[in-house]
Amino acid sequence: MDVLLYVMYFLYGIVIGSFLNVCIYRIPKKEGIVKIRSHCMKCSYQLKWYDLVPLFSWVFLRGKCRKCKEKISVQYPLIEGLNGILYVISFIKFGLSIESLLYCLLFSALLALSIIDFRTYEIPVGFNIFILVLGMIHVAVDYNNWLDYVIGFVSVSGFLFLIYLISRGRGIGGGDVKLMAVCGLLIGWKLIILSFMLGCVLGAVIHVIRMKVSGEGRVLALGPYLSLGVFISVLFGMNILTWYFGLLGIAI
Repeated sequence: MDVLLYVMYFLYGIVIGSFLNVCIYRIPKKEGIVKIRSHCMKCSYQLKWYDLVPLFSWVFLRGKCRKCKEKISVQYPLIEGLNGILYVISFIKFGLSIESLLYCLLFSALLALSIIDFRTYEIPVGFNIFILVLGMIHVAVDYNNWLDYVIGFVSVSGFLFLIYLISRGRGIGGGDVKLMAVCGLLIGWKLIILSFMLGCVLGAVIHVIRMKVSGEGRVLALGPYLSLGVFISVLFGMNILTWYFGLLGIAI
């Protein structure tokens, strides 16, 4: 039964991952993500249903358009496969539950907005609104701990908003502030603070490496690193906090 559920979660994940690819390509271009049919970027060939099977169609087509033979970006199977894996990990961690579903959808949103932010230095507001709705659902489901989530909404974002005001938007982007607010509402104040710390450390280390290796400029998109911090915190955050404060002799 567990294996069957793993397979179902993975299949559900790659289907959602296919939709994420649509969002990643079209949202920055201000194109519709529902009404416009999927098509080849070069020859505009409208894809048939058998060209749209997540993962498998790309493999069977050998990464090329069926009509013009233009190469199809490897991003498609990577995003689909990664999203499927994240869904399976969520199921292993949280079981078959509302919480697992919420985190699966959170992971999908973070994955898509990270790619978009990395390319455009902008987090589309629709993703933050979507995560906000997930957070409100989580508060309603776990209403006994509502205060933790409300504090999470402002604990990091309030600090970042001050930086935003003082620097007039040069120190941090408004999308990052909103991202930390809505994620804080969903995961609570302990995990959002950890997420922010992890995101900053990972962002600093990885970006310095990119500056040395590929000549990247000083400006970085913080969204992907904050998202990675949230990924880690959701899956392993309480273990990390318990271990750290245990070293200090503090119970949490």
